[in-house]
Parts: sequence; structure tokens; C-alpha cells
Amino acid sequence: MLLNLTTTTLVEWSRWQFAMTAIYHYMFVPLTLGLALMLAVMETMWVKTGDDSWLKATKFWMKLFGINFAIGVATGLILEFQFGTNWSNYSWFVGDIFGAPLAIEGIIAFFLESTFVAVMFFGWNKVGKRFHLVSTWMVFVGANISALWILVANAWMQNPVGMEFNPITARNEMDDFWAILFSPTAISKFTHTVTSAYTLSACFVVGVSSWFILKKRHLEFARKSIMLASVFGLISIILTIYTGDSSAQDVTKTQPMKFAAMEGLNEGGRGAAFTVIGLPVNDPSLPTDRMKKMEYAIHVPKVLSFLGYHDFDAYIPGIQNILDGYTSQSGVTYPSLEQRMANGRTAIDALKTYKQAIKENNHTMADSTLQIFKANYSDFGYGYLNSPYDAIPHIPLVFFSFRIMVGLGMLFVLLFALSLWYAKKRKFEKFKFIPYLALFCVPMAYVASQCGWIVAEVGRQPWVVQDLMPTNVAVTKIASTWVMTTFWMFAVLFTVLLIAELKIMFNQIKKGPEKD
Repeated sequence: MLLNLTTTTLVEWSRWQFAMTAIYHYMFVPLTLGLALMLAVMETMWVKTGDDSWLKATKFWMKLFGINFAIGVATGLILEFQFGTNWSNYSWFVGDIFGAPLAIEGIIAFFLESTFVAVMFFGWNKVGKRFHLVSTWMVFVGANISALWILVANAWMQNPVGMEFNPITARNEMDDFWAILFSPTAISKFTHTVTSAYTLSACFVVGVSSWFILKKRHLEFARKSIMLASVFGLISIILTIYTGDSSAQDVTKTQPMKFAAMEGLNEGGRGAAFTVIGLPVNDPSLPTDRMKKMEYAIHVPKVLSFLGYHDFDAYIPGIQNILDGYTSQSGVTYPSLEQRMANGRTAIDALKTYKQAIKENNHTMADSTLQIFKANYSDFGYGYLNSPYDAIPHIPLVFFSFRIMVGLGMLFVLLFALSLWYAKKRKFEKFKFIPYLALFCVPMAYVASQCGWIVAEVGRQPWVVQDLMPTNVAVTKIASTWVMTTFWMFAVLFTVLLIAELKIMFNQIKKGPEKD
């Protein structure tokens, strides 16, 4: 049931624990998604050409893939357990919808991936070349199908569609599977996340190969790997930029507060300017410390409107506009957040009255209150907010994370273009700047990846389900000391796993590819 009986300490510790687990888990996932595709391409080149240098490359990168894959699975399992242990109210509220994509992911993608990964690693000289190649491709397919269903579930939290609320059970129930699967939010989130993961994988391969260049070891192997990864990375980063543009348009329509927070935009309007960089600071003239004034800002006129709607004169609401109520670019009028809070409380009271009327067999009262509930359900979650300002996310964190992500994306475009050009000309090792840039971009790819998730997840706070369920209602009512204890247990465990993974990876890289 939806009872706001939690304390701030419990809510914050539960959020920190889930965030910490998700951050650690997502250190391993992107490399798995992209490297699996490059492995499949390398092995395909070996099967088609018979060139054993491609076999050598496949086996080397496969070892690094396997190390990363194993630890990624371990951290991912703990994430799913937390839905039951720490977020049981959330699980009850959305379980009929959220559970379906995760079940499909487990039944189809995970078993597909885990079955063929055994053949991929241990099937050399035990199965035919073509069957082994098929297995490698199926690992790639399984990994990406797994990502699809997880991201479909996440997209539903950002933009809940295709469901009907059951007032008897107080659960959202799926009534249109295809609307959930093919919602614009799900499509943009999947394509943007996956292409950014491919970009990270390409940075990893170029960076590790550059280390061999600097050490003057396995030069031909390194050059081939750089050539493949640079082409792969250049295509991936271009697609990432394109899908990021689609994602920005979707956020503008479905999560305007997130879009405003990404810009630190207090007052919107037509022809809104994009802030290249600035410093969000407190301003006593603003109604709340959650809102920030942008100092030392560099603006580009009308670009923000174009990012949101591909229209330089489109209307973009700012934080204050959303608080006061506004009419969107598409002509939809949204009331003030105070009014939406009142609507939410009306929906909550109507739901309680409806359940009591059903219990007493008062069908007239049940029918009338059910209509009131349905009329106000779209603002249901606002009824649990204590203040309209609670709907404003952490602006500095979202603002800077977005700019770090975009800035590093531009750097990756430069890296892949230079790497491809000089590797093709066989002059890569003559320009030490490029290998060192490639090494620098390996950790920066992980930073960009994490920043993307900060924008997506911190930017939608205070909601676990947009407009329907705030975070403070979603947690399990347990002692905060238990959450604190498990937080530190997981922090130590994941840190040990990360250190172990890095040590094993570094040792394998130092060994280099197997000799002919």
C-alpha cells in the first residue's frame, strides 16, 4: 500500500544503496554490449578470410570480455533483489508491468546469452568454426536483448504508458504491451544507451591497443584493432549524438522539469537559449534554494528550443513556469504544481473512499468516487509531495553531468577520426599525442557513461514513476540501520570486485595476445 511513513534517513540511504549498486553494475555492462559485437566481427573476418591474425585478436579481446561479463552478472543480480528488499511499495505498485520485461529478459536474453557464452569460451576446437561463430553472434544478440528489456522497464518509469490502474489492488496493470515496448521513450532510451555503450567499447579497444603501440609490442595486432574499433567507434558516436537528439526531444515532451534542470532554466519562453557553460549558484531572490541562478553563463540564442522541438522559436518552459502552470508547445495546458498536488490528494482520498465503499457494498458511492479518482489519477503522485519545490531535481548535478557527457562525446569524435586516419596511414605510433589521448579517453568514456545515467535518473527525481509515485513513498518500511549496514557491505564487496577485475584485466593486457 502507498503509505508515506518513511523517514528522510531511510529514503536517502535506500537511494544511495541503489545508486551505488547501479553505478558499479554499469561499469561492466557497456563494455559487454559493444565488445561482444566487435568480437563477432573479428571472428567473422577470421572465418571468411582465414587470416589467423583475426583469430588472435578475437581470443585476446574475448578474455577481457569474459572477465568483465562475469563480474557484471554478479552485480546485476543484487540490483534485482533490492526491488523486493528496499523498494517493496514500488514493486507492489508497478510489479504487473515492471516485472514483465524483467521476466522476458531473464527467460529469453539471459539464458540465450549464458548458453552460447559457454560455447564461445570453451568451444574452440570442440565445435565447427561456423557454429562457434554463430555462438559468438548469439552472445552479442543475447546481451543486447537483455539491455532492451531492462531499458523498456526503465523507460516506462520515465513515461508510464500502456497500463490501467486497478483501484481494488492499488496496482498498475498492463493493458497494452506494444505501447510499452514501442513508446518513443523506450525507443530513444534503448538506442541512445546501446550506441553510447558501443562508443565506450570502441574507446576501450583503441586505448588498450594504443598501450601496445607505446610499448612497441604486437604492432600489427594493435593497428588492426585500432582500425576496426575506430570505424566502429566513429559510427557509434555519430549514432549516439543522433539518438541523444531524439532523447532530448522526448524528454522535452514527457519530463519538462528534467529538461529545465539540465539547463538550469528558471524562466523559459520562445526561442530559448542554450547554455554552453555556466555556474549554478544560490540567489536569495529565488523562491527556493533548489532553484539556481546561472552565473558566468555563455548562451547560444534559440538553440535550446531547437534541441527540444527542432524549431528555433518553440516554447520551452522553465522551472518557474512549470511551478506556476503553463501551456506547452503542443497546446496542452498544465496547471500549477500546487493544483496538481491538490488533484493528487483528491485522487488519494477518492481511492480510500472507494475501497471503503466497496467493503461496505455501497456501489453508488463507489461509482462516484471511482470517477473522481480516474479524473485525477494523472496527478496521483503529486499528492504525496510536501511542497511544489519538491518536484525540482538537484540542478547543479544534472547541469554539469549533461555538459560533461556532451563535451566528452565531442572528444570521442576527434579521437576516432584521428585514430582511423593515422592507423590507416600506418603513422599512428609517430604521433605520441594520439595514443596518449586514446588512453585518456578510456576512463573518460566511463565518466561520460555514468554522467548520462545521472542526467536520466537524478533528473527525474523526485519520481520513481513519473507523476505517479515519488521516491519517498516507494521504499520499504524497514529500519534505516539495516540499509546503512548493507550499503557498506555492498560498497566493500563491489570495490573488492572492481579492484580484482582491474588487476586481472591489467595482467591479461600485459601478457598481450597469444603467440602464433
